[in-house]
Amino acid sequence: MLSYWNDYPTIQNKLQIVCSLIEKQMRVRNKDIQETLIDFSQAGGKFLRPAFFLLFASLGDPKKQDEEQLIKIAASLEILHMATLIHDDIIDDSPLRRGTQTVQSRYGKDIAVYTGDLLFTEFFKLTIEAMNGSKFLAINARSMHRLLLGELDQMHTRYNKNETFRDYLRSVNGKTAELFWLACAQGAHFGHTAPHVQRVAGRIGRNIGIAFQVYDDILDYTADEETLKKPILEDLAQGVYTLPLLLAKAEQPDIFFPYLEKEDKITPQESQEVADLVVKYNGVEMAKDIARRYTQKALADIATLPEGEAKEMLQLLTTQLLLRSY
Repeated sequence: MLSYWNDYPTIQNKLQIVCSLIEKQMRVRNKDIQETLIDFSQAGGKFLRPAFFLLFASLGDPKKQDEEQLIKIAASLEILHMATLIHDDIIDDSPLRRGTQTVQSRYGKDIAVYTGDLLFTEFFKLTIEAMNGSKFLAINARSMHRLLLGELDQMHTRYNKNETFRDYLRSVNGKTAELFWLACAQGAHFGHTAPHVQRVAGRIGRNIGIAFQVYDDILDYTADEETLKKPILEDLAQGVYTLPLLLAKAEQPDIFFPYLEKEDKITPQESQEVADLVVKYNGVEMAKDIARRYTQKALADIATLPEGEAKEMLQLLTTQLLLRSY
């Protein structure tokens, strides 16, 4: 649990407190569901969103900060993320997440839907407790709205052979980058950082979020299932055409269209053939270039932040997200 942060003991200790609060929020009458939720929260999640929140908060004035408030907001971000993952697994009919059986696979889609909904309510309970009266209550609601619109955008473009980079980016800006934006912007605000930090925090988070999702999509074509801890090429089978495929297809449309025309009839063998073609026609390398471009934008803004351990950790973490294996 939280082993990703073994080299960062300061942030790891804070995330342990966040994790304990999340476990407390998972108390429900159905003990099987409670156990599943607790296992899910501990099963290899990186806790990136609460970590970025806490790192930006640590750039501020500790004398003005409310530690309990910060922990609650950090926990709310991870709970919101968990809720979206559970709903994603329902839509994708995924059997595995983080190397463990998904809620929908274990208990069925009906229980999984209500479990995800329950987590959404826990997210709002914590935000209300932590920031009642703050403008960020409305901002959280707006971000959740944008996040869900991003998911709907992705569903709308399923099996769309003519999907463009702009379509992809619109979806990513909602479903992934919005939550990174929220984490960094809230961290700067509730950490009582300097005005300059609050101005650039959200921009840093959005660029990190886009780079993170692009690299996540790259791993679907380069990692094995055991390392990735979830089924590989699942997006392709579900008609979700991510950036490596879109870029390779733009170079060689006649080669890819016969496969994509099969839509949900594409076989596992054909999916692997598509993956091999994506690599062959430089889709992975071109996507890596784009992920690096957004990472460099984030690093340029991070360079303007106040000197100290938090800045160094942000620089290192942002760079390492492009080197991860899962």
